[in-house]
Amino acid sequence: MTTTAEVHVPLADGTLRLEPLAEAHREGLRAACAADSEIWAIYSVSLHGEHFDPGFAMLLGRAAYAVFDGDALVGCTSWYDHDAANHVVAIGFTYLHPSVRGSGFNLRLKRLMIGHARACGIVRIVFDIDVRNTRSQAAVRKLGARLDGILRSNKITWTGHVRDTCVFSLLPGEESDLLRGAT
Repeated sequence: MTTTAEVHVPLADGTLRLEPLAEAHREGLRAACAADSEIWAIYSVSLHGEHFDPGFAMLLGRAAYAVFDGDALVGCTSWYDHDAANHVVAIGFTYLHPSVRGSGFNLRLKRLMIGHARACGIVRIVFDIDVRNTRSQAAVRKLGARLDGILRSNKITWTGHVRDTCVFSLLPGEESDLLRGAT
């Protein structure tokens, strides 16, 4: 069985680097998150303005990464709900700076994480997405992930919104050609 510590290791692919989130990343991530004040309304936790420090503390408590494009810290992502006995892990709380959105960067990021999860023996990869977040739903569908269902009123977000959550999963063999790197 793979432990969370074995899954949560530094990862890299060319200029894309994932470093386990640490205190040293605080100010760089604060700056990256400040670039899009509008997006935080659909996140369960905010990393914007006065909410940044409590949100950052929450991330330090999970298997989170600082995401780099070259030397620039451009966001964060994390593993969570790792169930080693059942070979399951979730990928989420991904935020990317607007400068890398729409560039294929998120696809490279997910390809790296999913490839590593598979190498660690993970069978089921889960993505929990706010039903309002249609962009993220479209992105995981492009990976080949399938909608398992919608959890109704299962989370209260930082704004007080009672959220419905779309649960997607990706099993071996379901990866899209995009995820496998085919053109």
